[in-house]
Amino acid sequence: MAKKHGALRKCVQAGWGILTNAYVQGFLPGGPAIYKGGLKKLCVPGMNCYSCPGALGACPIGSMQAVFDGRHRKFAFYVVGYLALIGLVVGRFVCGWLCLFGLIQELLYKIPTPKLTIPKKIDQPLRYLKYVILFVMVFALPFFFRSKLGVGEPFFCKYICPVGTLEGGIPLVLLNDAMRDTLGWLFRWKFLLLIICILSSVFIYRPFCKYICPLGAFYGLFQKVSLVRMHVDEHACVNCGLCAKTCKMNVDPCKNPNSAECIRCRECINVCPKQALSMGIREKAPVAEKAEQS
Repeated sequence: MAKKHGALRKCVQAGWGILTNAYVQGFLPGGPAIYKGGLKKLCVPGMNCYSCPGALGACPIGSMQAVFDGRHRKFAFYVVGYLALIGLVVGRFVCGWLCLFGLIQELLYKIPTPKLTIPKKIDQPLRYLKYVILFVMVFALPFFFRSKLGVGEPFFCKYICPVGTLEGGIPLVLLNDAMRDTLGWLFRWKFLLLIICILSSVFIYRPFCKYICPLGAFYGLFQKVSLVRMHVDEHACVNCGLCAKTCKMNVDPCKNPNSAECIRCRECINVCPKQALSMGIREKAPVAEKAEQS
């Protein structure tokens, strides 16, 4: 059951990645560099580079950085409101089911090598780094520093994001001869960050999601109040610890079922021998109550 669920989730991730990057013309030699049609005005819910040749939608983080009015320092709430709505409905479900870069990290982690366990005293403080990146790189810096056109500079996308390098930078350089002559220190810097992210993903489960991703941090802010939530039947739970051992995001679902670190992959639900865990809008009837009714 757990293996079938894992395969299904990866198929959904891959399918969503293909669907949101289905502009085939962008990958053809001599074709348009990137899609600029009407769909590009809409954000996809997961990390997906705007500059990817196949991208049909806008990147949510890139959009959040570009929604400041340069003349009055006003904030366009429609982008943040749209993403906040997703967070309020499903929390970090998007991270576990609709993020192509998350899938890439998971597949890299499957490479048979010794895995690293980050000590808790180091791991826990590092988890806050993505919130620092969210508030500093995505909100604060674009608000105070602007381009010549008067819009917020995309600091995270420009200086950090490995997703943009993998999905946008590298394909564009390979498809466009003229771009290769203009490569400078910035591309080399981001390429180095991408290599570090790829190598670390072989030994650590989803390191970008755990420590860097500002979108995961944003959705995590709504995790405890989202409409779709994790539930624990305390009467059925026998504290076997199997769910905590299964969680690769290092969450104990019984103690903190709606942790901001949970990507709602449902693997803990599938391994629970007592069906004490569930996910949904409403909490399921306790197992003991079901037994009495039957």
